[in-house]
Amino acid sequence: MINFKTGGSDMKKSVEVMIGGHIYRLIADEDTSYTRKVSSYVNNKASELIENGLSSSDAMVLTAVNLADEYFKEVETSENLRAQLKDYIEESSRVKSELTELRRELSRLKKEYLA
Repeated sequence: MINFKTGGSDMKKSVEVMIGGHIYRLIADEDTSYTRKVSSYVNNKASELIENGLSSSDAMVLTAVNLADEYFKEVETSENLRAQLKDYIEESSRVKSELTELRRELSRLKKEYLA
C-alpha cells in the first residue's frame, strides 16, 4: 500500500516522486524502487493526456479511471485463467484415474490370457 506521507515514525519507506508535474512524498511498505516504478507508470499515463491538451486535474482523473479500467480487465483475465487452470487440473485428474483403471484392466487381461 502506498500513501501520502502524513508524518509519524511508523512509516517504513518514504520516497519523493513527480506525477503530473507535482512532487509528492509517498510512504510504502514496498521498496522505494517499486514505488518509483509505480509512480513513473502513473506519471507517464498522465503526461500523455496532459500533452494532448488536458488540464493537470482532468488528466489525473482520467488517468485514475484508465488505470482502474486496466485493473478490472486484468482481474477478469486472472479469474478466467484461474477457472481455465481449474478445468485443466480436473481434466488431468480424470484422465489420471482413467489411466490407472486401464492399467488395472490391462494387468487383469494379461493374467487371464497367460493363465
